[in-house]
Amino acid sequence: MNELKHQFIHTDVKIIRKKKLYSGFCSVNECLLQNKLFSGTWSAPYNREVVNRYDAIGVLPYDPKLDKVVLIEQFRIGAYSPCRQLVENDATPTQPSPWLLEIVAGVIDKDETITELIHREMMEETGLKVAKILPVFEYFSSPGASTEKIQLFCAAVDATLAPKFLGMADENEDIKIHVVTSKEAFAAVNSGKIHNAMAIIALLWLELHLTEVRNNFGV
Repeated sequence: MNELKHQFIHTDVKIIRKKKLYSGFCSVNECLLQNKLFSGTWSAPYNREVVNRYDAIGVLPYDPKLDKVVLIEQFRIGAYSPCRQLVENDATPTQPSPWLLEIVAGVIDKDETITELIHREMMEETGLKVAKILPVFEYFSSPGASTEKIQLFCAAVDATLAPKFLGMADENEDIKIHVVTSKEAFAAVNSGKIHNAMAIIALLWLELHLTEVRNNFGV
């Protein structure tokens, strides 16, 4: 069996010039760079713009006793058709809604541990206390254009305590909470009703490891 192994590392990239283009909710840098090629030579210098974002956590709230998943629904500007397509008046009835079904998430931008961040975001977005946390894995959300890395977790909760609506008004959050069975959540992924990467990845992971997760959470 062949082992998957990287041929190159960070020292196989040269940043010739870096220029900040924008700084706001996130920042954008323009980089002139070169990288090693698989042929053993170096590429010609080329430009790339990169969006610099804080790393983030994603948390899938799961009630192991009821076998239910807690999802949140909120508006996302990146899924709003006129902004996404960069064309005015392009929103048609066939476009997916920019209100997305998601899992809990938060950026790592405060002086707190990951565990503290998970507990805080879970309370702010679902109103639920976390009984136990399982790490899932880490991944880059969109490495072709963004620096953001996601740390994904699954959290044991009591779904019967979930409110209908929540959100931090000072952060422009307006959240609707959905409590569904695991089968309903998995079906929503397969039907395309859930179409954001973090939720899809977390739910596909749960579907593959459901028995193991329930055992780990003491059911």
